[in-house]
Parts: sequence; structure tokens; C-alpha cells
Amino acid sequence: MATGTAIGRQPHPAERRRARRLRLQVPIFVRGMDDVYADAFLDLTKTADISAIGACLASPRALRLNQLVSLRIPAPSPSSAGLLPGASPPISARVVRSQSLGDFHLVGVEFTKPLD
Repeated sequence: MATGTAIGRQPHPAERRRARRLRLQVPIFVRGMDDVYADAFLDLTKTADISAIGACLASPRALRLNQLVSLRIPAPSPSSAGLLPGASPPISARVVRSQSLGDFHLVGVEFTKPLD
């Protein structure tokens, strides 16, 4: 049985999403607190996909469920100042899923406030 959606049929409940995902790789900084060493961390990672309500990150660090993190897209270089809008404000997110895949982790985060 196919899991895709045919005309006139509803998608399988597991395939229903609250927001459309875009397969888009964007560099992003993840800031939070390391549970093991109780130290603040700042990792440069990238998105695997993103939507208005969350993202899947390819992270070098394992993050625990319900952990709060702050995300920030790197700002453009100062040479382009004035041509592009300034850096975006940090995006607060909560970890809802984490899966280890060798040297990196797929981390699902839900934004605390949907993106505009």
C-alpha cells in the first residue's frame, strides 16, 4: 500500500504536517547549555529541512528532548552593510527529537513562536 496521497484520499495520519517543510540547507548557529559539562556552547550546524514551526538540524552535538536552544542565521559580512537587512533576531526552539547518525545527530526542533 502506497503512503502517498491520491486524489480524493486523505494522507496517512503520520504524513500530516502542521506546516509545509522545505528541504533547505541553511547554515545556523545553535546556542545552549551542555548537560554533561554545564557549559554554554555555540555550534555552527545546518538545517536539513525547515518550516514555519520548526526545523531538522544536522548537529555535531547530541541534544536532549525538551532542551531549549537559541538559533541564529549567520549575518552577512560588514561589506554588504546597508544593502541587506541586519542579522535576524535569535529564534528560540525546543528539542522534540534527536537521533544519532555516526559523527552527527539529526535534531528536530520546534520554534517557540512560529516564523512569519
